[in-house]
Amino acid sequence: MKKLKRFAVGMLLLPFYLNPSVQAAAKAKPAAAAAKAQLKPAAAPAKPAPKQIVKIVYFAQEQVAPPALSNLDPFIPNKGQIGAELAISDNNTTGQFTGQYYELKKILVPVGSDPLALFDSVDADLVLLNVGAEYLNKLADLPAAKNKLLFDVANGGDELRNADCRHNVLHILPNRAMRADALAQYMLKKRWQNWFLVVGPAAEDKLYAAAIKRAAKRFGMKLVAEKEWNQDYDARRPAQADVPAFTQVDDYDVLVIADEQGLFGEYLDYRTWKPRPVIGTQGLTATAWHRTHEQWGAVQLQNRFKETAGRWMEEQDYAAYLAVRAIGEASIRTKSNQMPALKEYMLSDAFALQGYKGMPLSFRKWDGQLRQPVLLAAPRSLVAVAPIEGFLHPKTELDTLGFDQPETGCK
Repeated sequence: MKKLKRFAVGMLLLPFYLNPSVQAAAKAKPAAAAAKAQLKPAAAPAKPAPKQIVKIVYFAQEQVAPPALSNLDPFIPNKGQIGAELAISDNNTTGQFTGQYYELKKILVPVGSDPLALFDSVDADLVLLNVGAEYLNKLADLPAAKNKLLFDVANGGDELRNADCRHNVLHILPNRAMRADALAQYMLKKRWQNWFLVVGPAAEDKLYAAAIKRAAKRFGMKLVAEKEWNQDYDARRPAQADVPAFTQVDDYDVLVIADEQGLFGEYLDYRTWKPRPVIGTQGLTATAWHRTHEQWGAVQLQNRFKETAGRWMEEQDYAAYLAVRAIGEASIRTKSNQMPALKEYMLSDAFALQGYKGMPLSFRKWDGQLRQPVLLAAPRSLVAVAPIEGFLHPKTELDTLGFDQPETGCK
């Protein structure tokens, strides 16, 4: 019965469906709907979140080329700058994923100009200082620097970490005490504990000698003899006559040289009265970075830098690189570009910076010094990395190098 009713209704409506005008209207409905949809404005794409800009200034004093002591070591006028630029590139690679952008402004003080007069042009709160020790604290004490965080990428003076410290300055390079302690640890491991110290005439040489004496006392070394090099050495004169006579002292294990300018130290190796190794500012040296260092991914950094600069990375390049990377690490972790937040994080126990040396680097709260392993390198080989295995510390073995918290003179 129901089927008959549906059949009857269908037969009644059949003429209506067969009407051409009705069929045309039915076909037009989907097209009209599609046209109407096309007339609606497309939804605007979501705007990307604005990037957080982190401004950094590289403030450097141009250097005068020193007297040529050797044609093997050409003068490099831009030590530090390319390291900072490379780190900015690395920071911005990460910043693409964290919503941050790092800007580097370079201010180069011409030779003969006063860095203090140009510091007012610094328009960022994070500043890398590549200036001499005589200007570092003067810049840090300026009213314009009061609310800035300064990164010292050029100086290793112990006094800048002690009585002459400034709490708005973080030091990147190892100081003289750290370098001397690194050498002493290795000498103690080798049981070469009797030292003959030769000190140059410059004030910096005497400061390095003071660090050597401190390390000798700290690690139980014995200074068999100490002499000051006060000869007007001429490389054209036969060294075989001068050096053997100068080095005739009581028996010793190693000759320690304090000659930061490189005026005479190179001439002592292989020419001493007794066959002894040379360490200090020449021979086996303690350094933040060296071209022979290839472990822990360092070879990739070496190659990238050399491809960019056309030369090997120097200590100041490495220091500037670390300073910018430290800013990047702190800004990513804190999600901030404000100096107080970045400084607080950098000086906290949570901060850890990878420096291609096998251990995370961090800053000492008491003097602003960057904790880091120190490389012990000969001219063409990496000999060891300090702290040497076996030297222990309750917090970190890195604090066996340099001034530990109980020893600090920074107030």
